[in-house]
Amino acid sequence: MGISARASVVPAALLVTAVLAGCSSPPPSPSPSPKAEAAGKAASAAAADGGTVGGSGSACPLPVAFDLAASWKPKAVHVDPDSELGAALGMQGGVTMVCEIDAKPAGNIGYLRVWQGERSDLTPRQVLEAFLADEDGAEKITYGGTRAGELPAAEAGYTVRSKLLDELKKERAFAVSTPDGPVVVHLGGMDTAEHEAMLPAYELAKKSMRLGG
Repeated sequence: MGISARASVVPAALLVTAVLAGCSSPPPSPSPSPKAEAAGKAASAAAADGGTVGGSGSACPLPVAFDLAASWKPKAVHVDPDSELGAALGMQGGVTMVCEIDAKPAGNIGYLRVWQGERSDLTPRQVLEAFLADEDGAEKITYGGTRAGELPAAEAGYTVRSKLLDELKKERAFAVSTPDGPVVVHLGGMDTAEHEAMLPAYELAKKSMRLGG
């Protein structure tokens, strides 16, 4: 059961507390709206002020580290695999949600979510395909190879239907492999406009991705 279409409307605090205890061409670059362009300029100008996540002492210990756009707030997510709710909301396609980075302090409605798995024998493409195979309602999936900082990566753009607004909206994710297991970084959003406005933060995470802290 997928999370993205539903979890984009589940408050982070509820999610954390409740679960605590093929197309081979590259995905097309979305045409940014004026809001997205403005957000991109702001993110580029203030990227250094957002700090990093994944390093030693950060809010989310991860096998990778990447830079955050200004005012985006990371918070670790702890999923109980024995909980039915935890499995439904925090586990997808062989990876488990470990970090949620909230855009609301930056003025947008959505999250960057980081998922981690245990199998080190899978390629980024295999990881991403499994993740999206378990995504409820994913349509028009376009896969492509890319790089996430220093790491080979697979990326996908797709649409899901928002149950809140009853309309299709864009989502995006990329996956990398690490010695400590695969990592998926996913960007949803309340709707396509919010998704596009948050793309600069997603691109910053991808561009600055590196192993360890």
